[in-house]
Amino acid sequence: MTTTSLGRKAIRTAALAAGLAIAPLLALAQDFPQRPLTLVVPYPAGGATDTLARILSKSMAAKLGQPVIVENKAGAGTTIGAAAVANAAPDGYTMLISSNTTFTINPALKSQLPYDPLKSFESIGILGTSPLVLLAHPSVKANTVQELVALAKAQPGKLSFGSFGAGTTAHFAGEMFKAMASVDILHVPYKGSAPAMQDLIGGQIPLSFDTNVAAMPQIKAGKVKAIGLTSAKPTSLMPGVPTIAAVYPGYEMVPWITVVTPRGLPEPVRTRLTRAFADSISDAETRATLQNAGVDVQLEAPARYEQRITEELPKLRAYVHKAGLEVQ
Repeated sequence: MTTTSLGRKAIRTAALAAGLAIAPLLALAQDFPQRPLTLVVPYPAGGATDTLARILSKSMAAKLGQPVIVENKAGAGTTIGAAAVANAAPDGYTMLISSNTTFTINPALKSQLPYDPLKSFESIGILGTSPLVLLAHPSVKANTVQELVALAKAQPGKLSFGSFGAGTTAHFAGEMFKAMASVDILHVPYKGSAPAMQDLIGGQIPLSFDTNVAAMPQIKAGKVKAIGLTSAKPTSLMPGVPTIAAVYPGYEMVPWITVVTPRGLPEPVRTRLTRAFADSISDAETRATLQNAGVDVQLEAPARYEQRITEELPKLRAYVHKAGLEVQ
């Protein structure tokens, strides 16, 4: 046998081996999913993230050909739901939808967590952003940031603000506001947006930081009033509502929303989920529904997940250390 024929035989053997190695992966990609998927929401039903999850799950189910079941696992500032997904099998059937509360706020505020944002998860895409808004019960005698600060300084320790959990973006937004405005306002954490909004509407708490997704229907109904946005610039999502940064330059806390899976998915499965996510967000009807719900839809590739964490987390940790905000 000549050297040339030996070389050709080696090439054919290598090609065959490569084909045998790739075949199971191709089969896995074609077969996935074979049963319903679960999209975990780390908040109670009825809140902003739950609303987004139900919009997205409907669209992704159509793309994947299997139901996507929304499961609420609330508590501990999203930690319970996040830990459940981090410990799930990396087979693509369990996903988590959450904001930077889970991925940068919690790691910045808490010294111990049952998950690591980079080691435990991988993203299938970032959906967009949803600014928070400082809300007040209609009985509060303040309609602007300046009036609210004056009221708080006249009654130190008498006002309180609700959030959808200790260690969440809403909690962090409130603490940043207190620090920059030099006011004494008590934080009241809830197990999600829905119960916090119920108490704000009922007058049990005078103030709250919440997503514009949850806030817009209540503002339109006249049940609460908007004082200021947590974004650096005004947004068309809430026309006419000024920013807190207009009074306190540099103030900003804007949640970004992503869907993650346990780290270690087979590449074909990850590719299938990433494509289904992107197709869902790109769908005109789904995009419009999300936009109407209060999301500034800005589809970002999975790689941006790690980039956002590495950029944002050090800054937040520095702020937490300076302000002494660590939550155990």
